[in-house]
This record gives sequence, structure tokens and C-alpha cells, in this order.
Amino acid sequence: MKHYYTLNNGVKIPAIGFGTWQIPDGPEAYNATLAALKAGYRHIDTAMVYGNEKSVGRAIKDSGINREEIFVTTKLSAMIKGYDEALAEFEKSLANLGLDYIDLYLIHNVKPWGVESDGYEYMDANIASWKAFEKLYEEGKLRSIGVSNFLPGHLEILIENAKIKPMVNQIRLHPEHIPTENIRFCRKNDILIEAYSPFATGKIFGGKKYAEIAEKYGKTVAQVLVRWSYQNGFLPLPKSVNEQRIKENHDIFDFELSQEDMDYISKIE
Repeated sequence: MKHYYTLNNGVKIPAIGFGTWQIPDGPEAYNATLAALKAGYRHIDTAMVYGNEKSVGRAIKDSGINREEIFVTTKLSAMIKGYDEALAEFEKSLANLGLDYIDLYLIHNVKPWGVESDGYEYMDANIASWKAFEKLYEEGKLRSIGVSNFLPGHLEILIENAKIKPMVNQIRLHPEHIPTENIRFCRKNDILIEAYSPFATGKIFGGKKYAEIAEKYGKTVAQVLVRWSYQNGFLPLPKSVNEQRIKENHDIFDFELSQEDMDYISKIE
């Protein structure tokens, strides 16, 4: 059985993505991506800033799986803003990945990394980048377009100045970090929420309540957390370099958390 979400432009996106953040380029990124594809993932998430697009692209090619069956996401570096700049950066990602098109392209952050700002002063530059995204989308080089780390105020400005509404907002989201306002805004505007760091970069694994629930269902804590995200209608992006865990993190479609347990993990209004 296939599990997908349908984006607001009708494109189907596999309901779990394999995250490659913090996986170094070379054998590690290559082997982890290949293991994910063998384990049944059909959605791979990378970014220019991760520095591993080449290894991810090689693994996709070497997997022997039809390109049409794999949904590939990459992101415009947060340090790059502007129309021509975005077009040039996109071509670099396309070449790194060795692909003819990308399934989802995201503006990685509203502002450059490390800058003290609420991001609003960068919105004109983000709109210019977005116009480049729209051009690439209309040319068929991108199947869908979106953003990452945008707040409702940023999204409102972008939507007001866009021909095409974002299809995705990829944000940090797990049971101990629930940005309710952002969730509400995205749902109201038919923007799919992707949840990166669904394990809070590993910090969450010590929580006693997660261990209790995992034991009850005969699952790992990671599986419970991915399932919680999925049952809330988010698209989780679990990351691991361990083959067994990569497989387990995808294997969450054969059980369902009760509403009581969903609320106990963390209630979402």
C-alpha cells in the first residue's frame, strides 16, 4: 500500500521523507540514501547547504529505481537570495544531483543563517527568488515549490506577491516543539507541513513517556514519534545512517496510535 499526501497543485508526495541533514558527503551519504531507497523510502530530502547532493544523486541513480518513482527535494541556500541568483543556484543543484528535474524546491530559510533579524527585511529578496521558482515550475524543471522555516507573517507577504502559492512549509516540529500558529496558518492555506528533526536531533529519546508508549505498541520510540507526526497530518523527515534504524523509521504504517496516546505524547489543537 502506498502512502501519499496530495499537494495543492495535485502532485502526490510520499508521506515520509528520508532526511539527509548532517550526513557527510561521500560514502556515508551515498550508503544511507541507498539503504533508505532499499527500505522503501521514495522521498529523499537534501539541500545545497548540506553539501551532500552529489552522493545523494549517485545513490538515486545506482538504486535502479525508476526516476519517476522517487520524489527528490532540495533547497536554495539561505545565503542566496534574488531572481538570477536563485536560477543559477538551482542549476548547480540539478547538476550535483545529476537529474533533469527536481520534485520539490524550497527556499531554505527566510534570512541568511546566523543573521540577527526577524526576516522581514529579506522578504523583497525572497519574493525575487520565488519568481525564479515560479519560472522553473512553469518550465517543468520543478514539480512543486515551497519554503522552509517561514512564519505565518512571512508566508502572508509571499502569498500576496506570488502567482503560485507555496505547496510546502518545512519546519522544525516534534512533540516538544509545536508551532501552533504556523500549523494553523498552513492548514488554512492548504500548505503541507513537513516536520524536520522529528526526533529533536536525538534529544527526545530519553523521554520516559515515549518509551512507555513504544513498549505498549511493541515499537521503537522513533517509530512512535514518526507515527505521531504522520497521524497529525505532517510529513516527517526522519534521518539515520544506521541501516536497521533507517528501515524501522519507515515501518510505521502497520499500527495506529490511539487518540489518548496521541494527546499524551503531545496535544495539537
